[in-house]
Amino acid sequence: MHSDLDIIYFTLFPWDNAYSSVSLSFTREFAKHNRVFYINHPYTVKDFVKGWNQPMVKARRHDMLLNRMRYETIPELPEVIAVQPPLTVPINWMNPGKSYDKWFEYNNRIIVNTIRQVIKDYNIQNFVYLNCFNPYYAGALPKELGAKLSMYQCIDDMTEEEYTARHGARVEEEAIRNSDIAFVTSKHLQRLKRHLNPNTYVLHNAVDITMFEKALGNPLPRPKELEGVQGKTIGFTGNINEYRLDYPLFRQIAEQHPDKTLVLVGPINSDCYKTHGLDKMPNVILTGGKHISELPAFLQHFDVTIIPFLKNKLTASIYPLKINEYLAAGKPVIATNFSEDIRSFADVVYIVEKDEDFVQAIDRAIAENSSELIEQRVLTAKQNTWTERVKQFWEIVDQHLVGAEKVY
Repeated sequence: MHSDLDIIYFTLFPWDNAYSSVSLSFTREFAKHNRVFYINHPYTVKDFVKGWNQPMVKARRHDMLLNRMRYETIPELPEVIAVQPPLTVPINWMNPGKSYDKWFEYNNRIIVNTIRQVIKDYNIQNFVYLNCFNPYYAGALPKELGAKLSMYQCIDDMTEEEYTARHGARVEEEAIRNSDIAFVTSKHLQRLKRHLNPNTYVLHNAVDITMFEKALGNPLPRPKELEGVQGKTIGFTGNINEYRLDYPLFRQIAEQHPDKTLVLVGPINSDCYKTHGLDKMPNVILTGGKHISELPAFLQHFDVTIIPFLKNKLTASIYPLKINEYLAAGKPVIATNFSEDIRSFADVVYIVEKDEDFVQAIDRAIAENSSELIEQRVLTAKQNTWTERVKQFWEIVDQHLVGAEKVY
């Protein structure tokens, strides 16, 4: 499939980040048929100094001190060429204006020159460029670098979080306008972005079905955090952050299900769980971040899974990664009615309007669970794999290569 077409993939998500990401999931599929050059988000000087003794920084310290790019190998994907750019300057703290624009262009040149060097070193002739949610650098590739198509991938609404809204929302608009194709992960995002680029397509998140189906197979080792846990477990996997999660609902779930354990698996990036007293509740466990390969074992030991998202402008644009992961594991899922895309799962997910309905649905979901429902959930997940998404990606790319010089 398109084996003569290389992919230069510049992404916000480093390949050695322990948590699942859209770009690494796509890369696993792309690499089955294409050469992929996976270019990490650069460290700023501030990131470098702050993370001086962190393993990811230590491994790259020598090259960054010498202000040079670095080629790397991804252990699980040895055929992919990974690239770490040189250091950039931290500028998000600056106000919009001439000074910001000057340093933005300086940083942009660092990434463009890195890509230029990769093209030269590997004699890349026929390629497409894909920027995954990183408009701060090379949002669209300059035409003179010769990409057949320059594409931008939007996976969230940058206007709704304080940090990204400061500059990211504005520079993302420019990236989308200047790209040949824009991909978005939800129908709501498509409505928000289509006025910037008529070639804006929905490419939903998906699931590595072979990984998460492990939860349905032979018994997996019980995670240490669940040792000694008695009774049913209610599970959530994902980022513990400020803007998406309904913490009062978490608390209500734990209070009204004292015979069950609420387990939250994911990196902790907010103190909101403390503000709402979840850390003091005897039947709540927060595990912290886990590698994606550890999630099937947790899911296997969950009796029901939840997506208690707030209903706001940010979550209206979300098609969560976790929905198909939960379904692939065959688990009952309860979700708030936060987006148009979550409603598309109404046949296999308990979607509720009110907090009290959410709490009551937990016992119902556990009681109603059956082999027939498990089979239906898994079938839905199988229709939403990364393999299927890459197939959709190439179908869209084909449309835009018509009339251009074909290279495969």
